[in-house]
Amino acid sequence: QVQLVESGGGLVQAGGSLRLSCAASGRIFSDYAMGWFRQAPGKEREFVAGISRSGGSTSYADSVTGRFTISRDNAKSTVYLQMNSLKPEDTAVYLCAARFRMFIAITQNEYDYWGQGTQVTVSS
Repeated sequence: QVQLVESGGGLVQAGGSLRLSCAASGRIFSDYAMGWFRQAPGKEREFVAGISRSGGSTSYADSVTGRFTISRDNAKSTVYLQMNSLKPEDTAVYLCAARFRMFIAITQNEYDYWGQGTQVTVSS
């Protein structure tokens, strides 16, 4: 089992920045590719960003490319999501997920473990 705990969400004005963290425990963190997803009220959960086990490969949704950056620190068993130039449409619950594979996946059913999520609210 892997436990994932997100933090760093909050309320920010449009154009601002937030850094989300996801701390993992329970298994060897570097065995897992990691992803960030988000879910807004009334909408389906969507892929935001993913990172491979080593951190050498990343992938982003078109809507966040150039604004968000995913990274990981395997020594700290933590994955991060730096979010810049935030927009009101980025408002959602952000969840991190882990999959016991080397490479990134962009569909939620390919992930094995999920955190509870952290709320991000961007005001206009």
